[in-house]
Amino acid sequence: MKLHSDSKPAGVQKTSPETKKEGFEVNRTAVSRIFEASKAKGRYTLGLESFDVLKAYGIPTVGTAVTETLDETLGAAGKIGYPLVMKIVSPEISHKSDVGGIKLDLKNADEVKKAYREMMLNIPKKRPEAALEGVQLQQMLAAGKEVIIGMIRDPTFGPMLMFGLGGVYVEILKDVSFAITPISETEARDMINEIKAFPLLAGARGTRPADIDALVDTIIRVSRLVCDFPEISEFEINPMMVFEEGKGALAVDMRLILKKE
Repeated sequence: MKLHSDSKPAGVQKTSPETKKEGFEVNRTAVSRIFEASKAKGRYTLGLESFDVLKAYGIPTVGTAVTETLDETLGAAGKIGYPLVMKIVSPEISHKSDVGGIKLDLKNADEVKKAYREMMLNIPKKRPEAALEGVQLQQMLAAGKEVIIGMIRDPTFGPMLMFGLGGVYVEILKDVSFAITPISETEARDMINEIKAFPLLAGARGTRPADIDALVDTIIRVSRLVCDFPEISEFEINPMMVFEEGKGALAVDMRLILKKE
């Protein structure tokens, strides 16, 4: 789901002047280098290939690798471990599934090889103008709940964070909450509690609760990231997979847009 400035509800206000005492370190230098390298190439939209932005701020990510050749892909697959998800990497292709650019549950090297060759053969027939830069491999995750954590930079309020469950909850029901950065731990918890679907995270109907603490930690780190780098105009982790209480959460996909100077 792409965030727009007209997505925010009217009258959003800062609910508390409280700020969190951040007990974590970040690597701003690493993020600055990533942004400068991207802008030098004329690229202002960053995606999966920039997971190091999240890692620099201590945001946990799914096991992943971006590769350019079949040999590199097979080597990375062996390091990450099976089963795997494979996604095409192309700046011109946003909806990868529409062109056969996503392959799920690859269980061994033969399936990885077949999936890679099919993508490189078939996608150019559907999108001949698209530059194929390689593929992205990801660890196939066990069951969890999908959430989205995003940011838009409002001209009046500055960076505004958004939180919601993934899938139909955000795309159709618009069940999301907003907060103005920087946010405290209390405000991060309020963001999570405010959505209508919160009982699904809290453990409705006898299900085990999700790891709310992991989500709170991620929201605070995203708040720090977007405040540290005013050149970020839009940002989202979609989805982030959150597991049972005590088992953490992992960013699965991300999208970040830099301001054009």
